[in-house]
Amino acid sequence: MSDGGEGARRAGEGTRAVRAGLPEPVKYEPPLPGPVFAAHFHLPGEATGPYLYGRDENPTWTLLEQAVGELEAPGRDDVETLVFASGMAAISSVLFSQLRAGDAVVLPSDGYQVLPLVGAQLEAYGIEVRTAPTGGDGQLEVLEGARLLWIESPSNPGLDVCDIRRLVAAAHERGALVAVDNTLATPLGQRPLELGADFSVASGTKQLTGHGDVLLGYVCGHNAGAMAAVRRWRKIVGAISGPMEAWLAHRSIATLQLRVDRQNATALAVAEALHRRPEVSGLRYPGLPDDPAHKIAAQQMRRYGSVVSFTLPTRVRAERFLEALRLVEDATSFGGVRSTAERRRRWGGDDVPEGFIRMSVGAEDPEDLISDVLRALDESAE
Repeated sequence: MSDGGEGARRAGEGTRAVRAGLPEPVKYEPPLPGPVFAAHFHLPGEATGPYLYGRDENPTWTLLEQAVGELEAPGRDDVETLVFASGMAAISSVLFSQLRAGDAVVLPSDGYQVLPLVGAQLEAYGIEVRTAPTGGDGQLEVLEGARLLWIESPSNPGLDVCDIRRLVAAAHERGALVAVDNTLATPLGQRPLELGADFSVASGTKQLTGHGDVLLGYVCGHNAGAMAAVRRWRKIVGAISGPMEAWLAHRSIATLQLRVDRQNATALAVAEALHRRPEVSGLRYPGLPDDPAHKIAAQQMRRYGSVVSFTLPTRVRAERFLEALRLVEDATSFGGVRSTAERRRRWGGDDVPEGFIRMSVGAEDPEDLISDVLRALDESAE
């Protein structure tokens, strides 16, 4: 049962997450139909109808796309959602479908570490790539004449925040489109389309699905022409989600509010505990009242995410800390129900200190998790 119109506006976030994208109930049928595995569909006569070939559309994608759209833009009928095989497939679809040789694009200099690889490919196609930091709305300084502004707020892994409304207004004034990477915030933490953005893009691999068992991405947008280009790009490159992944993602969205609320509350508690440790520096969590990003974040976010970042004095100390953790896995993703942490400089792509830790807070009991973190800090000092 699609929760559109006034119903979507009135429903609480938990209700919307549980029921998003469900079809009208049919007697003796499951509330959420199983995945449809099909490369082709019966197609007698004229080639018309919603499902023609498996690279173009799939009924399982359709339900998931409706669900994501109801979370990103509740009550809006002008928003289209497209799902992809991964977050990078979704990101690439916007950048490569909207930009042409001679255009300029503004990317964050402190964003997801794969963005420089994308930037290099854009430059190879004759597109000018400009970069500036997220914090302090630094991208405003290089916006003039750009075709597209790419925002990542909060940024990954540094957790800086920019004033999305301000940047959107400035970009639109200059004739530029705006895409916001909403991966870290999720639709329950931030709604970029409500803040004026043209696209909301995210990796569904992270907190949206939350179990570390699905690769997925999506693009939401309200500009019909721009979204038609994104859809065409998906068809050309075949960056499509498998039906099983789409079904698992839809199933997982039902618990999104429960997971997000638990993880966000625990992330704040972990950040407060770290705040009291003398060996911890550079602590960032937008939900902390004294965080540099808190004032702007509080104006445009409803929840602050599950990621906390901080720095330990040396690389060796950071590695000893990670080894001492018992409830936190050393892994490179975030947003899952099991807590993870990693020393980001091991990848070499982020401009952070050697002892910089990105920690993703899971759904464990807060007391257990905080005790584990504090014990690991004590043991790593020995």
